[in-house]
Amino acid sequence: MKERWVEFTKKTDFDRWSHELNVSKLVVRILLNRGIDSIEEAESFLYGSMDSLADPLLMKGMAEGVRLLAKTIREGGKTAIVSDFDDDGIFAGEILYEGIRNCGGEARLFTPNRVREGYGINERIIDEAKNARCSLILTCDNGIAAISECAYAKSLGLSVIVTDHHEVQYEEGQDEEKRYHLPPADAVIDPKQPGCAYPFRELCGAGVAFRLIQLLYREFGVPKETETALYEYVAIATVADVVPLRGENRILVKEGLSALHQTKKTGLLALIEACGLTREALTAYHLGFVIGPSFNAVGRLSDVKLAFSLLQTEDREEAGRLAKEIRDLNEQRKDETERGTQEALSILKNASYRDDRILLIRLHGIHESVVGIIAGRIKEKVHRPVFVFTDAEGGLKGSGRSIEAYHMMDGLIPQKGLLSRFGGHAMAAGLSLPEENLEALRENLNRACTLSERDLTPVVKIDARVPLRALNEKVVEELSVLQPFGTGNPRPVFAMAHFKIRGMRVIGKRQNVVRLTLQDDLGGIMEAVHFGAPEELFRLIREEFGEAELQKALHSSENKIDLGFTFYPEINEYKGHKSLQIVCMSYCRIS
Repeated sequence: MKERWVEFTKKTDFDRWSHELNVSKLVVRILLNRGIDSIEEAESFLYGSMDSLADPLLMKGMAEGVRLLAKTIREGGKTAIVSDFDDDGIFAGEILYEGIRNCGGEARLFTPNRVREGYGINERIIDEAKNARCSLILTCDNGIAAISECAYAKSLGLSVIVTDHHEVQYEEGQDEEKRYHLPPADAVIDPKQPGCAYPFRELCGAGVAFRLIQLLYREFGVPKETETALYEYVAIATVADVVPLRGENRILVKEGLSALHQTKKTGLLALIEACGLTREALTAYHLGFVIGPSFNAVGRLSDVKLAFSLLQTEDREEAGRLAKEIRDLNEQRKDETERGTQEALSILKNASYRDDRILLIRLHGIHESVVGIIAGRIKEKVHRPVFVFTDAEGGLKGSGRSIEAYHMMDGLIPQKGLLSRFGGHAMAAGLSLPEENLEALRENLNRACTLSERDLTPVVKIDARVPLRALNEKVVEELSVLQPFGTGNPRPVFAMAHFKIRGMRVIGKRQNVVRLTLQDDLGGIMEAVHFGAPEELFRLIREEFGEAELQKALHSSENKIDLGFTFYPEINEYKGHKSLQIVCMSYCRIS
C-alpha cells in the first residue's frame, strides 16, 4: 500500500525544555510531535499522577448519581449493574460491583446475550432486575442511547443511573442545529454529553465508572488502598478499548501498570501465568494484545459470567482452571478471526465495490462476535473505513472501524432510517439492519462521504532521522519515559532513507518474522527485525531490484538492494544476553 512519509519539523528552545523537564532533546522533539505545546503540558504528560485528575464532580450528572447510589446503599436497596460483554464493559462492571460492595451495598451484575440480544440494556434485563428486587439500575459502558429502555425501567418504578462514554445520538434540524437525545434517567454521566464541564472527554466506560466509585468511596470513608486496587481494572480496559493514551487515560494506565506489576489478585495472576507472562514484565502492549483480547474472547464466544468468575475468585485452583478456559477461548477467537479476515480479503479482491471509499463487506458463517476485529484488520490493510457484516437473527449484524479522517457515528446517524440499531463513536461502531437495506446503506454512505485520496493515503509520521551510530542503550532508556505507548501516544518512529541489507532470513514458529542485518548510508550496522508478512517485503524487493538480488540478501551476499526503513530501537534479551536492535515498522524505495 502506498504511504506518505512525513517528518515533523517543529521548533522550540530545546535547551530550555530539556533542562526544565530533565529529559534529552530527542524526547523534547517527540513531545512536540505529540502536540504538546508548553513545558507545563509536558510536565503533566511526563510526571502526572492520580492527583492530577480533574475533580469528578465536574462531570455532568455525577453529583446526582453519587447521591442516588449512596442513598440506595444506605437504605439497603439492591443495585442492578448492567454491563457490556467487551473488555470495557467487563471491567467497568467489576469496578462498580466491587465498589458498591466495599461500601456495604448489595449489587448484581447483568449482561446482554451478544448473539440473541446485542449491545446494551434491554427489557429482559430490566424485568429480571425488577424480579430480583433491585431498586436501582446502574449501566456502564452503555445506556446513552437506551431511551426507550430507560423509560421502561422508570415505568416499573426503578431508579436509573446511566454511566457511559459513547457519543450522544442527535438529529439535525432545518437550522442545522444538533438536537441531542438523552435517556430519561435519574442521572446521566457521560463526559461526551452536551453541557458537561469535565475537561477530559476521552475516558473509557471503566474510567467513568472508576470516577464514580472514587466519589462513592469518599462518601463512605473507604481507605485509599481499596481504591488503588481498582487501578488494574481501569488500565486493562483503557488500553483494550483503544481510547487515546493521552491526558487522564495515560495517568490511569501508568498507575494501573504499576499496580499490575505487584498485583495479588488471584484471577489476574492466573491469567497472566496461563498466557506465559509475568506480572513484573507487563506493558501496555500485553494489556492490548494478550490480556485484553483474552477477556474479550469470553464475551465474544462464551458467557461473560466466566470473566467475572475469574476476577472474583480467590481460589487458586479454580482461578487456574478458569484462566486456561479463557486462554483457550482466545485461541479459538484468533482462528475464527484469521479465517474471516482471509475470506473478507478474498471477497474484496473481486468485488465491484472494492474501490469504494467506505467498504461494506458481507461474510457468511462467521461468528458475529469477531466481525469488529476483522473490520479492523481490513482497515489496516486498505486504510479506509470498513464495515463487516454477518448473518444474524432478523437480518445482518455488523461492526465498523474507521480512520482518523472519518467520524463513523456522524456518518451513520443520517442513515438511522435504514438501521434497526446502532451505536459507537468516531473510530468504531456496531449496527444491525434488515438484509435488504445493505446496498442502500453502502450507496448512501459513499454518496455522503467527503474523503479525498489524500485522506485515504496512510501517513507515516516520522519523529526524526536517526543514524544507527546514534543509537545505544541510553537512548532506549531515555525513550522509556514516554511510555505507555498506544493510541494517541504512539511509539517514537525514526527513519533513514537508505539501508543496505547485508543479510536476511525468515524466522519464527509461523515463519512470519524477518531478521535482517542493516547498514545505513553513514556506515552504521545493526541487527533488525520486522514483524509482518515476509512475502510483502520480498515482493517489493523483487519488483524494485529483481529476484537475483533478493536471493543474494537471503544468502548474506553483497547485493544492490537500497530501501528506506522506519524503525524504533529496543533492547533484545535472549537467554540472559542483551543486545541493541531496531524493529522495522515500514519500508519503501526512496530514490
